[in-house]
Amino acid sequence: MYVIVMGGGRVGLNLSSFLISDGQDVTLIENNEELCSKAASELDAMIICGNGTDTKTLEEADIKSADVFVAATGNDETNLLACILVKDYNVSKIITRISDHTHAKAFKNAGIDFAISPELTAASYLEKIILRPKIADLVVLGKGDAELLDVSVENNKVIGKKIGDISPTRDYIIVSLHENGKITIPMMDTVLERGFKISILAKTGSIKKVIDLFT
Repeated sequence: MYVIVMGGGRVGLNLSSFLISDGQDVTLIENNEELCSKAASELDAMIICGNGTDTKTLEEADIKSADVFVAATGNDETNLLACILVKDYNVSKIITRISDHTHAKAFKNAGIDFAISPELTAASYLEKIILRPKIADLVVLGKGDAELLDVSVENNKVIGKKIGDISPTRDYIIVSLHENGKITIPMMDTVLERGFKISILAKTGSIKKVIDLFT
């Protein structure tokens, strides 16, 4: 996959690093020479020191071949303009960072469906960890209407029961079992034991009920 990231600040640099580690082909666009030099020293990627709102710079990055474009600067207006320009190149996925959540509607009106606030996402994640201390890890899915939880089985109500007897329901489904460092797909006749670590896909409105059931 070929990904173009505009913005060599903290978010853009870390994102590029993760993508490269995952084996993706990345080009980073940044107009600050100091940040360009930093990125060049840290990333195994093409670094273009230029303005991502300039079509010449985008074409230098071979925007026509890009599978994904990410506008990751801290300036919403710059990100919006770049995304609008990139739409003319029929890039299949355009993602933007937003610093001010009140600007989300402007991006949506421009046809940009993936507008993400790293700050709000981090704050929401921290809130869930604070309010749900029994969860080992979690991932918010969809538009926040479902979550993937990792929990340890500690409640006597479910210990000794077969997974098929308690899952799936309208509120949740047990999707994996973690044993000896390995992840397996549980069978319906798998018996839950105390201390088992399981992953559960649950509706957001049912999270507390699910946590109470298993922990």
